[in-house]
Amino acid sequence: MFKEYAEYDATGLAALVRRREIAPPELLDAAIARAEAVNPRLNAIITPMHDIARARAGQDLGGPFAGVPFLIKDLFQDYAGVATACGSRALKDAGWRPARHAEVVNRFLAAGLVVFGKTNTPELGAKGITEPEAWGAARNPWNTDHTPGGSSGGSAAAVAARIVPMAGANDGGGSIRIPAACCGLFGLKPGRGRVPTGPEHGELLHGAAVDHVLTRSVRDSAAMLDVLAGPDVGAPFHVAPPERPYLEEVGRAPGRLRIGFTARSPIGTEVHPDCAGAVADCARLLESLGHHVEEAVPQIDGLALARDFLTMWFAQLAAQVDLLRAQTGSGAGGFELDTRAMAALGRTLRANEYVAAHNRWNGFARALGDFHQRYDLLLTPTLALPPARIGEVATPAWQQAVLRVILALGLSRLLLASGMVDVMARENLRWVPFTQLANLTGVPAMSVPLGSGSAGLPVGVQFVAANGGEGLLFRLAAQLEQAAPWDGRRPAL
Repeated sequence: MFKEYAEYDATGLAALVRRREIAPPELLDAAIARAEAVNPRLNAIITPMHDIARARAGQDLGGPFAGVPFLIKDLFQDYAGVATACGSRALKDAGWRPARHAEVVNRFLAAGLVVFGKTNTPELGAKGITEPEAWGAARNPWNTDHTPGGSSGGSAAAVAARIVPMAGANDGGGSIRIPAACCGLFGLKPGRGRVPTGPEHGELLHGAAVDHVLTRSVRDSAAMLDVLAGPDVGAPFHVAPPERPYLEEVGRAPGRLRIGFTARSPIGTEVHPDCAGAVADCARLLESLGHHVEEAVPQIDGLALARDFLTMWFAQLAAQVDLLRAQTGSGAGGFELDTRAMAALGRTLRANEYVAAHNRWNGFARALGDFHQRYDLLLTPTLALPPARIGEVATPAWQQAVLRVILALGLSRLLLASGMVDVMARENLRWVPFTQLANLTGVPAMSVPLGSGSAGLPVGVQFVAANGGEGLLFRLAAQLEQAAPWDGRRPAL
């Protein structure tokens, strides 16, 4: 079954199990064999869970994905009793093991999935690449000299390499959509509050971060959102349920949509011709399918949004580092220089500055809501540049030297006043400037793998919907999947 295993999506594998054409232990063996064959080149899986998985595969499993092999991300997807490191040496060295499952993991297991490992992620999920010092870089199956993106890069690499048909992911600034674009996958970020983040958190990053999966097929993503959606006990708020199950949206006609598009970076940086070209090609495909497409953008100051995103990111990271230092007893050396610098910047922010930045999210949401009064969807590139080479996005040596001095002298407030944060914002977000909008405004968005770049690496396009628009995204994605199938394209790993 090894060759056949790689041909099926998760829904297809689950159907084989239901028809008793194959047993879960056989599927697990195929997944582990594939992982052993390719993971040494990818570094996608960093914590194997084979014994746990084999015991589970021998049980009588129920649920829509009963018996399907699965991987969870080593960030906010805690599995009771299994080490969680979140990409951090501090947690790795401490060997920290959560006492209970995250709610999303409870739901993965209730769906019948067989979890056999955890995937690589940057330290605390703080980057759009996956190159943690604690675990080493994850690599893109399409070209192992390049990143699979981040922060769900290990999951994306594993799905693209056909170790599993889908894997756990989460998205606080693009961390589902970025790796989906890098690895030629489908990736949908649900809207704020759609998927629970309990029991350890009421919401992550004020609701900007949400859990879901990376998949090869649209139907797997839709069926998994049916599994994950809905509040857990004690959730801070309840989002209105969808009109019908998300899986029923797949194959349902989307109608004639009004779609505004842009290929211009919201922070004024370069957009590679491959990425801009993918949007132009997609616009032509949409028109051929009967949709109305025209160039249009929300009236939002992209640099202001980037600054407010980073303000939240730095402050939240500071709180997380402080918590982990207390939890593990680790000193500053337990964290990467970039993490320490971002956390130091977060500590320099005054409470009123943080609140003011968070309050400005409302203005972005209102402007995007205005846009959605005129257009059903916004179409952009997912990435502004092709997937970076491993090490290409690393902080330059001169900046590292400056950061070490500033941290040693406690001059972080001076760094904030110097304007270097704006430089860092442009430099770090220049290849991923399009994704943060959906996080700060709380709306659903997806990356669809419609393009192929000049270097043979995949290219994704992003669609941003209004609040509650997950069903519309699935309808359009399924139409695009039928019109321009992508699952037949695969890396020659």
